[in-house]
Amino acid sequence: MAPVVPEAKGPRASSGRVAPGEPEDAALVARAKAGDAAAFRRLVERHQRRVYQLALSIVKDPEEALDVTQEAFVKVHQNLPGFKGDAAFFTWLYRITYNLAVDQVRKAGRGEKVPVEENTLTDEGAEVDPYGVSSQSPQAATLRGELSRELTRALSTLSEAHRAILLLREVDGLSYEELAQVLKVPKGTVMSRLFHARHKMQLALKGYLDDEGS
Repeated sequence: MAPVVPEAKGPRASSGRVAPGEPEDAALVARAKAGDAAAFRRLVERHQRRVYQLALSIVKDPEEALDVTQEAFVKVHQNLPGFKGDAAFFTWLYRITYNLAVDQVRKAGRGEKVPVEENTLTDEGAEVDPYGVSSQSPQAATLRGELSRELTRALSTLSEAHRAILLLREVDGLSYEELAQVLKVPKGTVMSRLFHARHKMQLALKGYLDDEGS
């Protein structure tokens, strides 16, 4: 299998967002299981940026996130013949990635101090920013950069579990049921964890938001 490398070292590497549950995955999985290498490569291309982003949100180191991304797709390739499709392909893939990333953090035995790359939660393609300033203006770029840094800082204060569930919900748009499948926890736990993650994010952003509102 060809090495898996994201297009660029960052979660904004590709401009096209793939909706995880698109029917194309099922057809590609069937072809890949039959030995079609091009079909598997297409699966990689469709999901590698989101896999990298999820890994980065947990390990918080670009090089380690690349390693986790590579390992996740290798593991998927090795176990694809046994994939029965009881869950969506992306759910299975994200669960593998999440487990590998968490294992990496635990093996390293480190704290939560390495900063996450910027632009994790921003949309650089918006025509108008939240302040009503043209997206092409220097002021808009400054505001987006400031907001991005604050979001990144706030995310870095969360635990790996809270950071991951926020990104999976708010960036990837996973449903509660899909989150439960990825994280292998009950739906009630998902809702509770998401509530606490959002609350902690709001607390981490409180000073910045208060300054903006004053």
